[in-house]
Amino acid sequence: MKACKRAATCVGYRQIQVRTVAIDTRGETADKPSGEKKTRTTPALFYRQVVNELRKVIWPTRKDLITYTTVVLIFVLIMVAIVYGLDSALGWAVLRIFGGA
Repeated sequence: MKACKRAATCVGYRQIQVRTVAIDTRGETADKPSGEKKTRTTPALFYRQVVNELRKVIWPTRKDLITYTTVVLIFVLIMVAIVYGLDSALGWAVLRIFGGA
């Protein structure tokens, strides 16, 4: 495995940024007095923040994506088979008990 170059926690080849946040237990933020209102941001600033956050995302590799997709599809097929089997069995039982047309 490669060594980390930054001061971050390493997991394999990926780095996890660790941040600590101080929480004010009085219910107010430490940097703003309680009388001030929150300021709104512009759509351009919001867009820049979204892009910056998306850059931090660790996207799955192609191999990971294929593996996850295969697992989900197999799970869905198994669940469909279980529901179909229960529906057929209970339908058959109801027709046997109450009679059918």
